[in-house]
Amino acid sequence: MKTKISSARIKRIREQGYSRQTNNEISKLAFGNRFAYQLCTTLLLIGVSFANVPLLSVMFGVAFLSIILPNHLFDYIYNYFLSHKMNLPKLPRRSVQLKFACTMATFFIAGTIYAFLNNYMTAGYILGSILSVTAILVSALDFCIPSIIFNSITKKKTKNKIVNTI
Repeated sequence: MKTKISSARIKRIREQGYSRQTNNEISKLAFGNRFAYQLCTTLLLIGVSFANVPLLSVMFGVAFLSIILPNHLFDYIYNYFLSHKMNLPKLPRRSVQLKFACTMATFFIAGTIYAFLNNYMTAGYILGSILSVTAILVSALDFCIPSIIFNSITKKKTKNKIVNTI
């Protein structure tokens, strides 16, 4: 598996709270970092596309638990099953940026569920689509809008310099 990723991608992952890792460590964590986002995005797209309230309710629970637990709920699947099989490192405890992103997702999912349950289908599709686009960006490009918002609100600085390691 490729362990070197672009400096632009490393910067985007650093914005998500990976400030203590070297560039090489971030490269090795990149697949695992995206795993939870990709699984959430897939389930969210299905839930929103079909206005499937039970599936969206499960995703609400996943997002909410990911605020409370040290890691994203799906990180546990990656850490305890996939990382060993793929010979990749386990993901460290998730950052406050991820907690903020999951908090935003929880509210968007709740709003989407409320809209669908009350037959405000257009509003449900709009809220769900906004969240879906945000999820697609992070799961495909590591571009996390909630992390950027969090960092700008809290004035958190990311280490933009390249850390060279062998």
